[in-house]
Parts: sequence; C-alpha cells; structure tokens
Amino acid sequence: MAAHMSRKEILGKVHKMVPPMLEKFHKGQLGRVAVIGGSEDYTGAPYFSAMASARLGCDMSHVICEPSAGMVIKTYSPNLMVHPYMRQEKNMAKHETIESITEPIIAMLDRLHVIVIGPGLGRDAAMQETCARVLKEARKRSVGFVLDADGLLLVQKQPDLVQGYKECILTPNVVEFGRLAKSQKIDTDEGDPSKVCEKLAQALGGVTIIQKGKVDYISNGSYTLVSDGEGGLKRSGGQGDTLTGTLATLLAYRKAYLERLWDHENDMAPDELLAFAAYGGSAITRECSRLAFKEKGRSLQAADLTDYVHPAFLDLIGERSTDESKL
Repeated sequence: MAAHMSRKEILGKVHKMVPPMLEKFHKGQLGRVAVIGGSEDYTGAPYFSAMASARLGCDMSHVICEPSAGMVIKTYSPNLMVHPYMRQEKNMAKHETIESITEPIIAMLDRLHVIVIGPGLGRDAAMQETCARVLKEARKRSVGFVLDADGLLLVQKQPDLVQGYKECILTPNVVEFGRLAKSQKIDTDEGDPSKVCEKLAQALGGVTIIQKGKVDYISNGSYTLVSDGEGGLKRSGGQGDTLTGTLATLLAYRKAYLERLWDHENDMAPDELLAFAAYGGSAITRECSRLAFKEKGRSLQAADLTDYVHPAFLDLIGERSTDESKL
C-alpha cells in the first residue's frame, strides 16, 4: 500500500506513471488542462498555474477568465490559450445570465482532461456560481479537477460538489484547511495532524486532500502520505499556484496511463495513481521552491518557481526513455 512506501519508492511510481515521449503521440494526448479563475484584481495566479502545467509537459494549457484579466494574461505569454468567458457580477451585460456565461465553458469540458478552479477566482457571486455549475458538469463527464484558493470556498459552502468524487484533489493551506474542517465539524487541534487530514478526507467521501504546510499531508481517508522534501524559506504569495498546475498535468498523465496510451505493466490502480500524482505534485513544487530560493534568496517571487518546474521534475522523477515503453 502507498502509505508504507518510502519517498524514493513513491517517486519511482510517479516516474512509471509519466508517459514517455513517443513519436506516435499526437497533440493533446499528453494533457489538455484549463485553469478557471482570473478576475480583474488577480491575473498572476492563473498564469502561474497554467504555466506550471505547461512546463511539466502538458500539451495544451488554457486559461478561462474574466475579459479584463484575459487581456493582461495574454501579455504574459503567447503559449497559453486564453478564453475570456468568465464574468464578475458587476461586469455582466444586461443580456447575460449565469447560464449563458457557463455554456461555452461547459462546452469545452469534453475536450479537457483536467480543470483547475480557484487561482485568481475571487469571491464574486457570479464567478463562484459559474464554477459551481462547471464542477457539476465536470463530475458528470468524469473530468478530473483541482481546487485551490477561492475554489475551496465552494467546498466549504457546497460540499456536495465534491462529496465522494475520487477524481479531484483539494489543496488547502492552513487557514483554508481550518475552514473546511470547521464546516465538517472537525476539530483541527485534536491529535496527530495527519489524522485530522484523514478525517476531513473521510468526511468528504474519500476525496484526496493535500494539506499544505511545513510538511504536506496527503490523504484520501484510507491512507495518508507525508511529503516532507526541503522547500525554500521565502513564503511569497502565489507559490501554491505552481502546485495546482503541476497536479493538473500529473492527473492528465494518470489518465493517459489508465487509457494505456503506451505499453506498460498496468500494475497501478486508479486510487494509487491519484495518491502518487498528489505526492508528485507536492514534491516537485517543494523542489521548485528550494531551487528558486537557492538562487533568489529573500527576493524570491512566485514567478521564479516557473523556471524550475522542469529541473525539479528531472531531479526528482527523471525523464522516461523510449525504451521503457517496450517493457
């Protein structure tokens, strides 16, 4: 069972889950991810998430955001596909409704492997309701998703959105974890913190939770992993966005593994793969932070982590050789 494996063994499993780079693959097979967030006040977060996803190897990285955010995000990188479909309540035109705003986003779901909801989302009622409706449709289509930041507010207020869904990962920090635990009547001061994370995962029907902190506790309610790799000492805002993007790509790789896009032993079950993806995302992000802090010191900013996503991946997971796919 994953809970009894060493760090090296778990990262070895992540290595096996990552697809090799094969000539037969076509565009999109190794990941189609969309980050849903980005309001007029927050444009960096969705960019950091989507770029982390792209730098880890996702083929197609989308951002679905507010028009004012979209214009800004497009200037950050030409590599991202930016869709200005979201609306804050104050910016809705008279003819627009939540239904009309949600429709083009839902139409994209069948073309996506994973969605990330939360980076730069904010707490605007229209933005929150749009995401709630998208999550309901994502579940119907078995699309994996990652929830962070204000996306977690949806779980706090509407736990049924994720209840029992095994294709999602929640990534709360200490404050967000406390709010989620309180909403489920769980005392965060009660005993071993890993057990508290496990209780919350159980209360939400076995979803996977990464409780971010000095170490990251990762639990699906059945077993708990501890990701304790060294990170950087600078706590600049936005580093968690690198985690969500990294997780999204690893979940896309998990889907490719389950669909047997390449020849492999097929010896890992869906729930194991989800735990390995969560651990891998945590480990890579912590290594990104360590590498960036080593270079930048106290001047480190969230944007600095982006350049270290691939080096961190190579350090911890390692590239797949094409020969491995023939095993």
